[in-house]
Amino acid sequence: MWRVMIVDDQDIVREGLKVMLEQDDKINVTHEAENGKEAVEILENNHLIDLVLMDVRMPLMNGMEATRIIKAKWPLVKILILTTFNDEQYAMETLKDGASGFLLKTADSERLISAVYSAMKEGLPIQEEVAAKVIPSLLKRKQAEEVPADLTKRELAVIKRVGEGKTNKEIAEELFLSVGTVKNHVTAILQKLHLRDRTQLAIFAVRHNIS
Repeated sequence: MWRVMIVDDQDIVREGLKVMLEQDDKINVTHEAENGKEAVEILENNHLIDLVLMDVRMPLMNGMEATRIIKAKWPLVKILILTTFNDEQYAMETLKDGASGFLLKTADSERLISAVYSAMKEGLPIQEEVAAKVIPSLLKRKQAEEVPADLTKRELAVIKRVGEGKTNKEIAEELFLSVGTVKNHVTAILQKLHLRDRTQLAIFAVRHNIS
């Protein structure tokens, strides 16, 4: 069962999200926080949290700052950004800092639960309305960046699929590899490119137009 913490400054929003998430037997909302500062404090006292559902605009500490701190201290914790603000800058900043996906609060329960599953399986769920703004921004920043010459064809194939938001299992099936082999490839690629995590690798794929 995945242990989830909901971080939002509105009680009614947290209650609604909890009800939606716990429709799924594999998701258990174990903690709630009113702001990023409280979320960090909860994690400092309890490391048994798998995923944080994080609002952006909150008092004391916003979601972007909290994401940076959490990913630096607890890199294995997944963070899904959830906001009412369809703002590409928020998405860009949180994804660069290690967030595992970005959803709007208009998302229904099915999409929300699906995003949790995707994030926990190393996917990169980004709601369509957000992707429509984020992807062009990433492409504009590309500025003809060259792909490192020491990447193999197999590594490029893996990077391409990570950029498409696919899980290790999906990549393994497409490339006729074992899941373990794909994990090893991703680890090696991250080390070779000096990237922190899968999210940064997905951004790398888009920036370099790897397809």
